[in-house]
Amino acid sequence: MVFISATRLRVRSPLYLPAFLWNNVLSTWQIVNTPGFLKGQLLRDSNGAFWTLTAWEEQAAMKFYRNSGAHRNVMPRLQDWCDEASVVHWQQEDSNLPDWGEVHRRMVTNGHPTKLSKPSLAHLERKIPEPQSSKGLVFSPRRKNAEASVGGI
Repeated sequence: MVFISATRLRVRSPLYLPAFLWNNVLSTWQIVNTPGFLKGQLLRDSNGAFWTLTAWEEQAAMKFYRNSGAHRNVMPRLQDWCDEASVVHWQQEDSNLPDWGEVHRRMVTNGHPTKLSKPSLAHLERKIPEPQSSKGLVFSPRRKNAEASVGGI
C-alpha cells in the first residue's frame, strides 16, 4: 500500500507570497531528499491557492518529513499566511498519482481544515473549489529512497 498526502493552501495576501514560495522551494527540496518519498506534484491554482500531492512508501516516511526540517519550520507561519488550508490522506494500491479531480473529491469528503488565525468564510464553511488547472509540476526523489528506511535516518 502507498500512502498519499494532499494539501491545499490559499495565501491570503500577496505580501506573504514571496516568503511562501521560498519556503515551498525549501520544503520541496526536503521532500525529494526524504527516504520513502515516491513522487509528487505541485499545482498553482487560481486565487492564490496551492495544492501539493505526494506519494510515500509508508505513513511514517511522510510524518518524518512533516515533522522535520524546512517543513516543520514553516508550518506555524502558515496559520498567519493562509486563510484557507486543508489536508487529506489515504492509502492506495499503487504509486500512481491520482488526477486533481480525485484529489479534490477526497479533500471535500475526507479532508481536514487546518487551524488558521484569519480564516476565510469559505474555509469556515469547508467550501473547497475544484482546481482550475490540471497541469502541475511533477517531481520525484533525488536519490533512490526505496532502499532507505525511515528508521535509519
